[in-house]
Amino acid sequence: MKAMILAAGRGKRMMPLTEKLPKPMLKVHGQPLLAYHIARLKAAGIIDIVINLAWCGEVIIEHFADGRDFGVNIQYCHEQEGGLETAGGIINALPYLTEHHEEFIVINGDIFTDYDVSALNQLQLNAGEAHLVLVENPPHNEEGDFCLAHQVVNTQKYTFSGIGLYNKVFFEKQAAGVVALGPLLRNGLTAGVVSTELYLGQWSDIGTPQRLLDINAQQELNNVG
Repeated sequence: MKAMILAAGRGKRMMPLTEKLPKPMLKVHGQPLLAYHIARLKAAGIIDIVINLAWCGEVIIEHFADGRDFGVNIQYCHEQEGGLETAGGIINALPYLTEHHEEFIVINGDIFTDYDVSALNQLQLNAGEAHLVLVENPPHNEEGDFCLAHQVVNTQKYTFSGIGLYNKVFFEKQAAGVVALGPLLRNGLTAGVVSTELYLGQWSDIGTPQRLLDINAQQELNNVG
């Protein structure tokens, strides 16, 4: 199985930190966010990784190159300036992701988590299905994004972690270009082809400079303890 790490976003809310840096290269406890994702994928036995690039993508290439020094194989999928939105980026990368497998993992590059992706590596989806990892709602997203697929009464919404497993057919009917992922997932949940799980471990969306400061402060405390 292959995995894709999404790294093409502009990161405007992180300015000026992302003036010359892609957001997934921001550091937590001295390491780029991307390095944590790559290490977790490798630990799960997933060494073939695709990273999409747009804003300052050359910084990522310079740091990780082909991934050999990190024990993985990295391919890069370039996008136009401004990117293609999440689903558009995935669709653009499908030729890289589905060379030998029907399923692949996608992870947002700008999150920090201890989620064990080996759980996804063990799941099997039918054609056209997807599986999402949800988390409890953080203060900046109190309303949540999606209900758990198995809820009898869908009233409580949770936040999409940015981690998912997809069968390639889930995207086959979508034209290439700028495509948002949210509407596709909502339609999939309604159609019963998207399953979910709720993860209660560590997860942070590094979407603002303050959240980056907070997660670094938390990691310092963890290491002191």
